Amino acid sequence: MNTRKLEAKKVPAIEIGRICVKQAGREQGKKCVIVDIMDKSFILVTGPKNLTGIKRRKVNLEHVSVLEDKVEIRRGASDDEVTQAVNTAGKAELMKA
Repeated sequence: MNTRKLEAKKVPAIEIGRICVKQAGREQGKKCVIVDIMDKSFILVTGPKNLTGIKRRKVNLEHVSVLEDKVEIRRGASDDEVTQAVNTAGKAELMKA
């Protein structure tokens, strides 16, 4: 009998400013930033559109994969504020990839 220990995979928290990847829809594979948490199932994300092509929209949590990267923004930040925060954190290339 093989008894190996399974390591629990650490999942980053769902929080404002967290970078995630869309897993469904026409924007699949593109990165976005969490701007607001609507309820237990939905979040508000933005690319912003001028950086990644993702418009501000409500997204089901099951359709995104959260990354460990985070930018410092306030809740409900505008696209300009998000773009500035991404550039300040040096994550613009990560977002475009």
